[in-house]
Amino acid sequence: MSTLIADVEIPDSKLAQEATELIRDATDDLIYHHSRRVYLWGALQGKNRGLSFDAELLYIGAMFHDLGLTEPYRDNNRRFEIDGAEEARNFLISRGVDEDNARVVWEAIALHTTPEIPTYMAPEIALVTAGVELDVLGIGYADVSDEVRAAVVAAHPRPGFKRQILRAFNEGITRRPATTFGNVKADVLDRFTDGYVRPNFVDVIENSAWPE
Repeated sequence: MSTLIADVEIPDSKLAQEATELIRDATDDLIYHHSRRVYLWGALQGKNRGLSFDAELLYIGAMFHDLGLTEPYRDNNRRFEIDGAEEARNFLISRGVDEDNARVVWEAIALHTTPEIPTYMAPEIALVTAGVELDVLGIGYADVSDEVRAAVVAAHPRPGFKRQILRAFNEGITRRPATTFGNVKADVLDRFTDGYVRPNFVDVIENSAWPE
């Protein structure tokens, strides 16, 4: 039986159920509830924008988007967004989803920390980012009524969310700081990781191997 939150239906297919179970087991309450809210905000913004989107693909993208912050991925040299994107793609392909749809979900997750560009891509890509922006940054907060916001947060609470999500970001990337170059997550390390020195794009150019 499907779940309805703020008049948004949570996908109830076998694929969606398996994704929910996987993310529930792999993450803590913070990431789980955040990911569900990202889907809900994204779906709501999709309606606000008059976009036609595949709810199942949007749901998978939202649920997997922060998986790369969890402990198994923290010592590699990839951006956490790529870790989540790869896991989502593998999850979908292994369950018979075609490459084109798997690629949409991959891009939705890989680009969710890249401002503006996702807005011009497939609706599912744009709406994962829209959901993240609303939940983390408050972008689009006024697009959703007080009653709808209250219904979403009642279903998926966010106690101390600002402080907790910043800690989760830092813990997820502090052991691979180079992966934040050119990315908004560098701001997190700059604030919370002792000894972090932010790379400078101009320095990279000026110190490259080219003589001129």
